[in-house]
Parts: sequence; C-alpha cells; structure tokens
Amino acid sequence: MDTAAPLSPASTVPADSTPVGTPLFSRIRLAAPSDVPHVHKLIHQMAVFENLSHVCSTTESDLSANLFTSPPFQSFTIFILEVSPKPFPENSPHNSNLNYIPVVRILNSDHPVDDPDREIFKSEDENVVVAGFALFFPNFPAYMGRPGLYVEAIFVRKCYRRKGFGKMLLSAVAKQAVKMNYCEVFWVVLNWNVNAIRFYGDMGAQMLPEWRICRLAGDALQLHQNDN
Repeated sequence: MDTAAPLSPASTVPADSTPVGTPLFSRIRLAAPSDVPHVHKLIHQMAVFENLSHVCSTTESDLSANLFTSPPFQSFTIFILEVSPKPFPENSPHNSNLNYIPVVRILNSDHPVDDPDREIFKSEDENVVVAGFALFFPNFPAYMGRPGLYVEAIFVRKCYRRKGFGKMLLSAVAKQAVKMNYCEVFWVVLNWNVNAIRFYGDMGAQMLPEWRICRLAGDALQLHQNDN
C-alpha cells in the first residue's frame, strides 16, 4: 500500500467556515456499488505509479462481486475521497448513510486545481469529482488479542497530491479503528517510496524493518490445491 507522494498537512478549515481565496471542498464517504467504475480506474492508476501494471488484473466485475457482500467495516471497505469547488449538496444520498457520517473539510488555495481527468471521474453529485480512495478490512494481530484494520490501498490522484488528502484518508481509517476499539491500523509501503515513508513517519507510524512480506499467488498458489 502506497501513497503516490508526500502529502503534507493542508490549510483546512471546518466545513461550516466561510472560505477565502479559492476554496476546494473535500469529502470522505463510504463507497457504494455505483462507485465501482471509479475505484477500478483508481486502482489501475495506482498500479502505474507503483510500477505494478503487469500484475494488475482487477476488473469491474471482480470489484462488484467482492466488495459489497458484507456490512461496512466487517469486511472489505472503501472510503471515497471527493472534491468540489462548491459545497456538497445537502440532499446527497451519501449524507443519509447510517453506517458512516461523511467527513467534510475546506481547503483554501491560491489557485483552482487543474484536473485533466475531471470528466472521467465525475461523481453522482453535481460539481463533484472522485480524487482518491482507501481500501481496508479487519485483521487480527495475534499478539494484541484484538482486531485491527489493514489498509490494502490508499491513493490520491496526481493533481490532488500535496494538499493533505492522504493524511485525511488515513486519519479517517484511524478514527474508525478507535471508534471500534480496534488495536491498530497496519499497512505496507514500497521500500523505494521515500516520500511516502517520510510522510507515514511524520504521522507517527512505526517502521518495522525486521518484517518481510511473503506472498503466494498465481502458479505458486495453485500448486497447493491438492495438498492434504
């Protein structure tokens, strides 16, 4: 799991404040099945950034079949990051989700963001575009004796980086873990992504150099189908 760049804390103000300069409204909400096309495109953009396009075989059908089979936070869960030059509509269906109250912030900047992919990332609500996501699910650290949350992926589109949105996404996951009395939030980072490593360290994350990631997949995984 990697962010695409160091995402430094942004100048944000509460959602009910009067914005100055060029405001950019941001919202973190639970994903819905209708978000699958956007999530699919974000995953493939993340694979390009991480130089892992050759192993990225995710399809929209895969995501639709596996992501929304359990209640949020009990299995695979996605937070969607959205942005808008205007306040989010009060009648948005995402405001009535009983499982999670959206987190809304305002970023004040000197210039509007130039988003070349705005059209393909349009959200359901008017003037809103999808800017990033976080995918996570419960794990169980045996030594801790309580569940935690494992962040499989977190990604912010290039034109929205270095504005604090990565911190906003990760903090939303951490806040949910605290709310559920979970013991930790855990993730991995590519060892060449020094910007992300520095960013996570600034957020208080511990690096665990003594651990290595082990993975069975593809043909190596299939070799075990007949094991007794």
